[in-house]
Amino acid sequence: MATSVCLPRPPATGARASISLPARSRRLPRPHRRPHRLGGAAVGMDALHVSSRDAEPLLRPVSAAAAATAHRRLRVRTHAQGADESATGAGDGAAAGADYSLAAVILPFVFPALGGLLFGYDIGATSGATISVHSAELSGTTWFNLSSLQLGLVASGSLYGALGGSILAYRIADFLGRRIELMTAAALYISGALTTGLAPNFVVLIIGRLLYGVGIGLAMHGAPLYIAETCPSQIRGTLISFKELFIVGGILFGYLVGSYEIDVVGGWRYMFGFSAPLAAIMAVGMWSLPPSPRWLLLRAVQGKGPMEDNKKKAMNALRRLKGPSASDKVLTDEIENNLSSIKAAYADQAEGSIFQVFEGASLKAFTIGGGLVLFQQITGQPSVLYYATSILQTAGFTTASDAAKVSILIGLFKFVMTGVAVLKVDDLGRRPLMIGGVSGITVALFLLAAYYKVLSGFPYVAVGALLLYVGCYQLSFGPISWLMVSEIFPLRTRGRGISLAVLTNFGSNALVTLAFSPLQGYLGPANVFLLFAAISLLALLFVILNVPETKGLSLEEIESKILKK
Repeated sequence: MATSVCLPRPPATGARASISLPARSRRLPRPHRRPHRLGGAAVGMDALHVSSRDAEPLLRPVSAAAAATAHRRLRVRTHAQGADESATGAGDGAAAGADYSLAAVILPFVFPALGGLLFGYDIGATSGATISVHSAELSGTTWFNLSSLQLGLVASGSLYGALGGSILAYRIADFLGRRIELMTAAALYISGALTTGLAPNFVVLIIGRLLYGVGIGLAMHGAPLYIAETCPSQIRGTLISFKELFIVGGILFGYLVGSYEIDVVGGWRYMFGFSAPLAAIMAVGMWSLPPSPRWLLLRAVQGKGPMEDNKKKAMNALRRLKGPSASDKVLTDEIENNLSSIKAAYADQAEGSIFQVFEGASLKAFTIGGGLVLFQQITGQPSVLYYATSILQTAGFTTASDAAKVSILIGLFKFVMTGVAVLKVDDLGRRPLMIGGVSGITVALFLLAAYYKVLSGFPYVAVGALLLYVGCYQLSFGPISWLMVSEIFPLRTRGRGISLAVLTNFGSNALVTLAFSPLQGYLGPANVFLLFAAISLLALLFVILNVPETKGLSLEEIESKILKK
């Protein structure tokens, strides 16, 4: 019946309204526009589907039905939807074709992503630090003779802190907002790094590890949400995928610092303390960025802030993100569209209680998502990463420096394989990568067990097994578990479900890391890796029987076609 034109109505002049375009634009057809990609990488762990017509600015009249159809075609699935899926997933279509400055892409991504890099750095640095702090020659302390349980606490202390940080984020994150949450995380990173690096005794060392870990928990919650809520919708999935590379890059950086400091007396202090200046950069960067405009609008819709004041704040924040070239009309339209979408989503999709996660379709989703993140950890992943240097020493690289250098190779290989997963997950599908990857993990663990039992004369068997394990993990459990978690939960319980998945992940991670050293002393490394291999066989069976293929399906299709069967 009526048509809609996404331009302001010109003043009435008695003449028919028209849109004036340059002569060349009138003569030539509009070029086919591809969705923007960073670094040429295809979307990996997250799927970003934007048709060329959806991405174009709406400069021509379209029917209301066609507009509705175009809006339905725009489907964005991100790892960061989490508890705010209902508030952030809609309303992007109107802004999909808006121009954005380089700063609007780079700065709101890099500074939050530093939180992930610092998480990865802790994993890599701990590998060398556990050797240094436990060495009579290298620790530089009188309390170096740590028990296996104490050494496990040094390695897993940050994970227990992250578990507490995840619980804390669940309670206060929406009140603080993404920006303040990330600034708090940076402050905890700094205090934890300095406390650990200057620790005069074992107790203070563990306190520092816990503080750092709380920062991890807050950063892992706030970073993906801030990126998802502030970056242009055309490249949201790509940026979230690249955030995972920051984590792996941090692991590699931690290995490099550990290798450089491994022969220095008290080198563990430098390994842990080096993250403080990086965290300071993150803190200053987040302080320079505005709050998330969508968070400001969500607070207003929730009745936790004056509507008009929050709309003005959101407008100012959006202007800072998009740069001075953005017109008032573009900013106003985006604010109004997002506000309307948040109101509709908040009214129609009230978030379920925590108990509803264990009912019906949500229970099936939690079985899949929770099972994946549980097997992700109990198949030995944290042990291989945190104790890579120790494993390499027992494999024949007797000096700490030699083992640390080989661990750098492992970190680099992990980084490369993560990039492969980002490029291929939407081409090959989730199930093939999961089945193939978990099969490779199982073979690698059996090889490690065989090395310690019968192949001790071939140290490169251990190195090859570690590389096989890391590569297969990065093709399967590493990226795909969290992609599945972000896809599989129904919208009504998605926030609560993902929170439980995060708690399951950090809890099992901390438990396995803590238990590895005592188990290694009690059972011996061969039997420990046999135990992990047996668990990997169970994981493979779980994937074959329970994990569906979600490639190419919208979130609504996943809920209707998979969860409600």
